[in-house]
Amino acid sequence: MDDAERYTKESTLASGPHEGSKITGQATAPLADFGVGDVAVAGGKGAALGELVRQGFPVPPGFIVTTSAYLSFLAETNVGAALRGFLSVEPDEVPDGGAPDGGDGTGGAALRALFAGAEMPGRLRQEILDAYAGLGGGAVAVRSSATAEDLPGAAFAGQQDTYLNVQGGDDVVQAVASCWASLWTDRAKAYRRRQGIDPHEVAIAVVVQKMVPAAMAGVLFTANPVTGERGELVVDANPGLGEAVVSGRVTPEHYVLDASGKVLSFTPGGREVVIGAAEGGGTQESSGAQGATPGLAAAELAELATLGKKAQQHFGRPQDIEWAAVGGKLYLLQSRPMTALPPQPPVLNAVQRRVGPFFIEMFQSRPYPLDVSGWMSRGILAMLHGMAGSVGVVFPTVEELLPEEDGVVVQLIPPVPRPTIRTLAAPASLLRRAMRFNARAWTQDPRFSSFIDNIERLNGKDLGPLRWRAVTAFAGECFAAMQGITDLRVSYLPGILVPVLKMRFMLLFLGKTKLAPALISGAETRTSQANRALERLASIAADDPGLSRALLDSGPLELLDLLEKEHGHRAFREAFEAFQLEYGHRETMSVVLSSSPTWSDAPEVVLGLVKAMSGERPQTVEQAGNALVELKRHPALRFELLRRRVLAAVESAQAGMAFREDSHFYATKAIPPIRRAYRELGRRLVLAGVLDEPDEIYHLRFEELESITDADDGALPASLRDRFRPLVLARAAKRRELEGIPLLDPALLFGRGRQGRQVEEALVSGTAASRGRASGPVRVIRGPAEFGLLRSGEVLVCPYTNPAWTPLFQRAAAVVVDAGGLGSHAAIVAREYGIPAVMGTGSGTSTLVDGQDVLVDGTLGVVLPGASAERP
Repeated sequence: MDDAERYTKESTLASGPHEGSKITGQATAPLADFGVGDVAVAGGKGAALGELVRQGFPVPPGFIVTTSAYLSFLAETNVGAALRGFLSVEPDEVPDGGAPDGGDGTGGAALRALFAGAEMPGRLRQEILDAYAGLGGGAVAVRSSATAEDLPGAAFAGQQDTYLNVQGGDDVVQAVASCWASLWTDRAKAYRRRQGIDPHEVAIAVVVQKMVPAAMAGVLFTANPVTGERGELVVDANPGLGEAVVSGRVTPEHYVLDASGKVLSFTPGGREVVIGAAEGGGTQESSGAQGATPGLAAAELAELATLGKKAQQHFGRPQDIEWAAVGGKLYLLQSRPMTALPPQPPVLNAVQRRVGPFFIEMFQSRPYPLDVSGWMSRGILAMLHGMAGSVGVVFPTVEELLPEEDGVVVQLIPPVPRPTIRTLAAPASLLRRAMRFNARAWTQDPRFSSFIDNIERLNGKDLGPLRWRAVTAFAGECFAAMQGITDLRVSYLPGILVPVLKMRFMLLFLGKTKLAPALISGAETRTSQANRALERLASIAADDPGLSRALLDSGPLELLDLLEKEHGHRAFREAFEAFQLEYGHRETMSVVLSSSPTWSDAPEVVLGLVKAMSGERPQTVEQAGNALVELKRHPALRFELLRRRVLAAVESAQAGMAFREDSHFYATKAIPPIRRAYRELGRRLVLAGVLDEPDEIYHLRFEELESITDADDGALPASLRDRFRPLVLARAAKRRELEGIPLLDPALLFGRGRQGRQVEEALVSGTAASRGRASGPVRVIRGPAEFGLLRSGEVLVCPYTNPAWTPLFQRAAAVVVDAGGLGSHAAIVAREYGIPAVMGTGSGTSTLVDGQDVLVDGTLGVVLPGASAERP
C-alpha cells in the first residue's frame, strides 16, 4: 500500500460511514458532484455545500479540491514523510504553556513551512488551474474543509484557514496549499485532541467559490443557541463580508425571529469595523457608521428564515448557516449542524414542578448510555415501575424521563405518573400491606436474607476466566438482584404511611404539628451509623500526631498518597479498612449512576469527609432529641395510656423512615459487582482496540455489549473496532458538547426571581452566548503576547478572539469579550467547552481589572461582582 492509498484509508476511517463518492481519486470536481455522503472526499463543509447545491439552495458556484489531491500532495512531495515523522514522535496537542499560535514549541510551524515551500506537483497544479478557469477566473474565496469538521458535536469553528478575495491562478494554488497546512496548526491539533480525533485519521479538502461582494453578511441559527427554543431563529449581521461577524471583530446586529421570519426583538450592532474586498486581492477594513436602523429588510429576514428552515428540514437537525446578501439576493456560504444546542425547554405542569427538585438531586451528572440502558433501566427504574404498578400507576419510561439525541441523554423531564382503573383499588391494597408488613421487622424477612446472600455470591465470583457472554449475564444477575429490594419495598413501604399519618394526627390533636419533621429525622439508620463511624475515624486520626498534622495541611488525595506510602498509622488504617468493608458500596454521586465511583473506588472521598470532621466542629443542635423532649413535656402526656400511644406512633413513623433509607442503603450493594463486570468488559475492549481506557465502556449501551460474541479462544473479533469505536467517539463528542447545558434548568422549577436585581448590579453586560454561571478572578488578555498570563480557573476577558485563542478556553472558567455575537468563534467554542460566555460587552477590558472577583452569568449575559454569588 503506497502513501496515498494509506492516507486515503485513514481519512475514510475518520469520516465514518458514507454512501461512497463516484469521484474518489479526482483532484477537483464541481460542488454539485458532492453530497452529504462524501465527507471523506469533500470534507464536512464541502459535502454540505454540495448537498445545498443539489437541493437548489442559492450557493455561489465553485469546485472542491478533494482529499485525494491533499493525499497525493503528501505522497508526491517530502511533506508526507515529514508529517509521518512528526506524528510518530509528537502528540497531537499543545503542551501547557505552549504556543497556541503555532510556534516552534510543538514543531507545527516547521511542518507548515514545508507545506508552503513544497512545489505543487504539476498534475495537481494544472487541475486546480483548470477548475479555476472553469469558474471564469476572478475573485474567489478559498475555504478549508477537513473531514472532521462541520459534523455533529464538532464544529471546528475557525480551526482551519479561509482566504477571501483570492485573485489569479498562482494565488489560488498557494491558498489551497495554505489551507492544507492549516490542518496542522497547534490550535487545530488541540481541538482535535479534545474531540478524540486521531491525527492519523484526518484529511482535508478545499472549497473554492466565486467571491460574493456582500453588502450585508453574517450567521443564521435555525434555533435559539442560548435557550434552545426551536420556535425561534437568530440572525447576527454586519455590513460587508461575514468575516467580521464570525471572527468576533464586531458586535453584530442581533435579530430574534419567529418561525415565519417576523422580528421578535432587535438589538443594534456596533459596526466597529467593516471588512470588504480590496482591489487586487485580499481584504480591507474600514470603520462602520453606527446607527439604530436595521441593516436587513423584513423581506430579507423572512427569506433567511425560509432558507434556514428548509435547510434544517433537509439535514434533519438545527443548522448554523453563514450567509451573504448583495443586490437583493441572498447566498448561503456554509451550513453545519449547530453544536452545544440546549434541548427544547419543556413546559412543566404543577406535578412536574413539585417532583422536579427531587429528580434534579438524583441527576446531578449526565447519565452515560450504559447508565441508562443498564443499572438505571434494569435496576432502579425497574424498581420504580414495580412500586408504581403495585398501586395501578404507570411510571414513565426511561425514554420519556431522559430523552436522547445521537445516543446521549440531553434532558431530564420530571415524570408524571399516570393512574389507571386499577388505582381505584389502591387504598385497600395499601391498607392490607400496611397491616401485614411491619417495617421494624423487615430485615427478618426471608427475602432480605436471600438478597444479601445473592449479593455475597456475586461479590465472590471471579470474572477473569468467564467468556464474554457469561460476564454480561453476570451483570444481568446483578440487575435481577434488585428485584429482592423491589419486592421488599412493595411490601413494606405502605406500612410507613399509616404510622406517619397516625403520628401527624396525634400531633395535630396536641397542637404540635411543627415537630413532625424533626421527630421523623431521629430514626436510627445505616446512614446515621456511617456518620458516627466517620466521626470515629476522625477521632482516631486526631490521636495520631502525624496524621493529625496531615489532615490540617493536606488535601484528600495527598492523604491517600501518605497512607499508601507510609507504613505507620496502623490504628487508622485498620479502622479505615473496616469502614470501607462496611460502607464502601455507597455511591459518591447518585444511586442512579453506576458510572460514578463508590466510596471504595474513590477512597479520597471518604478521607475528605474525615478531614471535614477533624478539628474543632461547630456546635450542632439535636433537633430530633429536642423535639422529643418538647413533646414529652406536653401536659396531655401525663396520662400514661396516651403517652404510650403517642410515643409508639413516633417510633413506628421513625421505623418506617428508617426502612426507606436503609432499603436504599442495601440496594446500592448491587453497584460494586456491576462496576466490576463493566471494568472486566472494558478491559477486554481495550485489548481489542475498541476503547483507549476501560471506563470508556460507559459510552456504549448494555444491549450493544450483549450483542458481542467472542471466539472459542475468548478473543474478541477485529471487526468490533470498526463497529463500536466510531460510536464511542461520537457519543463522547456529543457529551462534551453538552457539558455546559443542565439536564433541567432550575429556573423552570424555581423561576428567575433575582434576574432583575442581578442585571441592575451588573459590572458589564452583553449578549448571552453560552449559558451557565462561573466565578473566578479576572484576567484581561489583550493579545497573543499575553496568553501565558492566564491561569486555570480565571475568567478570560479580552477585546476579541480568533482561532489562535482556542487553547485558552481549556483553562478559562468563563469568557467575556468586548465584541462578537452568537456566531463568533468565542461563542461557538465556549458553548462546546461548556463554559459561560458573554459577548459584545463593549467595555469588558476597560471596566474589569486583573484579580477582580466576578461571577459570569452566560444565561443572562451579565458579569456581576463576585460576592453576588453568595447573596440570598
